[in-house]
Amino acid sequence: MPKSIAIGSQCFSDMRQENCFLIDKTMFIKDWWENKDSVTLITRPRRFGKTLNMDMMNCFFSKEYKNRADLFEGLKIWEYEEYRKMQGTYPVIFLSFAGVKDITYSKAVLSIGKKIRELYLRMKSIIKSNKFDEIEKEEYRSYMKEITEDNISDSLNVLCRYIYQRTGKKIIIFLDEYDAPLQEAYVNGYWDEMSQLMRNLLNNTFKTNEYLSRAILTGITRVSKESMFSDLNNLRICTMSSEEYSEYFGFTEDEVFESMQEYGYTNKDEVKYWYDGFKIGNKTGMYNPWSIINFLKTGKLEPYWSNTSSNSLAGKLLKEGDAEQKQDFEKLLRGETISKEIDEDIVFNQLDEDSNAVWSLLASSGYLKTNSIEDETYELEIVNHEVMRMFRKLVKGWFSKNRQQYGSFIRSLLKDDVYSSK
Repeated sequence: MPKSIAIGSQCFSDMRQENCFLIDKTMFIKDWWENKDSVTLITRPRRFGKTLNMDMMNCFFSKEYKNRADLFEGLKIWEYEEYRKMQGTYPVIFLSFAGVKDITYSKAVLSIGKKIRELYLRMKSIIKSNKFDEIEKEEYRSYMKEITEDNISDSLNVLCRYIYQRTGKKIIIFLDEYDAPLQEAYVNGYWDEMSQLMRNLLNNTFKTNEYLSRAILTGITRVSKESMFSDLNNLRICTMSSEEYSEYFGFTEDEVFESMQEYGYTNKDEVKYWYDGFKIGNKTGMYNPWSIINFLKTGKLEPYWSNTSSNSLAGKLLKEGDAEQKQDFEKLLRGETISKEIDEDIVFNQLDEDSNAVWSLLASSGYLKTNSIEDETYELEIVNHEVMRMFRKLVKGWFSKNRQQYGSFIRSLLKDDVYSSK
C-alpha cells in the first residue's frame, strides 16, 4: 500500500515518524560533507525542497537528534558506518527567513530579530553552566529580551560563541531562504536599508565567526557579491547552472515516474507536459516537488506551484518593464523563445534599469528555462505549461486593473490562440 502523502510538511522527522511519502535525498549529506566547503550557498526556485533538505541536515547533524537512528534507518546515508557514527554529534543553528515578508523595513527588522531571539530562548539552558560569569549571563539575557537593529548584525556570531564555550565544538549553521527579506525589500521599496543590514549580518555570521564549523545557505536568488557577499571570500556558490548537488533539490524524472507507478498513475506524457522543463546543471528532466506531490495526492493536473505565492516580484518586474520587455514577454506567452544575456549574480538595485537583469532573475527563479547559445547568451522560454498558466493569469489580472495603462500590450495577449490550453 502506498505511503500517505503529507501536503505542506517540511519537517523531516515528522515525515519519517509518520511513514509518509519521501524521496530519499540523504546522499546530499555525504556529498556536502566530503566537499569540505566552509560556507555553501545553494539557490533553487521556491518549493524545490530546500527547507525539507535543510531540516533533514539539521536532524542528521544536530545533538538535539542524538541517538535518532530511526530517522535514517533504511535510507541511503545509513549504509555508511562513518556517517552512522556522525549522526547527532554537532551543535547546530537552524534558522529560516522564509516568513519575513514585511512591507516596511522596521517591521522586517522586528521579524528577523524575533526569529533570532527565539533561538536564544530555545537554548537558554546554556547559561546555567558555570563556564559563564554573571556579566556573560547578563549579555545572553539581553539578547533573549530583545534583538534590535543595533545588535542584530552580531547576534548569530555571539550565539555561536556561547554554544562553543558550552560545548567545546564549533557550530554548523543552516540558514534557509536567506534572500526572502531582500526580495520583499526590493518589492516594497526599502532595498538600501535591508541590504546593508543583511550584509552585516551575513558577514559577521559566516566570515568573521571563529566558532563556525561549516554552513549552508539556501535561497531563490544569488544576490550579487558586491551587494551582499563582498567580504565573504570563503563562499561556495551552487546555482541552477552548477553541477554540484543538481539531483538533490527537485525530483528527477526517474523519481517522478517511479512514484507515479507506486500510486497507480500512468499518464506520464501529461505530467511531463505540465511539470517538466527545469534544468539544473546539465541535468534535464527536473520537476518541482510541490507540484508532483500534489498531483500524486489528488490525481489532478493543476497549477499547484504557481498558486503557492503571490508572485509579486515577477509581477512587479514585468508590469514595470519597458516596451521591449513587454514585446519579449508577449513572445514567451506565445510559446516562442527569446535570446538574452544571463548573469546569475542578481543586482536588485539595477533591475529597474537593466532589462537583462530582469530576465536573469526570472530564469534563476525558475520561471524560464535556459539553453546556452554562446558565452553568456541564452535562449529563454517559459519552463512548462504550469508556469505558462501562471503568467497568463497574471496578465489577465493586469488587464482588469490597468486597462488604460497596459491596454494595447495586454489585449494582444488575450487572443484565443494565446490562451488555448492543451
